[in-house]
Amino acid sequence: MEELKLTGNHLKGSRPILTFSANFEKDAHWKLMKEVITQIFGTPKEYRKSKPYYDHVFVFSIVDDHIWFRNYQITVPHNESDKVARGGLDKMTLVEVGPRFCLNPIKIFGGSFGGPTLYENPFYISPNQIRALEKRQKAGKYAKKVKAKTRRKMHELSNPLEPDEFADMWKD
Repeated sequence: MEELKLTGNHLKGSRPILTFSANFEKDAHWKLMKEVITQIFGTPKEYRKSKPYYDHVFVFSIVDDHIWFRNYQITVPHNESDKVARGGLDKMTLVEVGPRFCLNPIKIFGGSFGGPTLYENPFYISPNQIRALEKRQKAGKYAKKVKAKTRRKMHELSNPLEPDEFADMWKD
């Protein structure tokens, strides 16, 4: 994150171009997620507060069963008179302006917040399960310490030290 400067700025009220990776067409649950994302991030048709131009791009891609979001500004080279040069549209570039985030789909329900489960992520592990596993591992460490301590005591009892012949040498 430190190497990112995230310079750039798109105008308030401008509409984004939504782009999706080809992975969204593979499975039915990804197609459904694409439709949900389109409805969330897309600008409604003839929305009165939106501007009639596009100056940024929202990119959605699937990597490791997570949806990654990136926000880019479309930059166009300008000539001296501050107008787009003829033929300059092919020289447009994208500059990342942020934010970026990652979505991990857990479940898709048939209704709003309930209903039959249409999709459940088999790779998702809840934070509670992770904490319980860590707790069990810590408990295992403590049990090992107690077991080692009792083994040491048993070893000391079965192998007593011989009396030291010089123990009383410095006592008067």
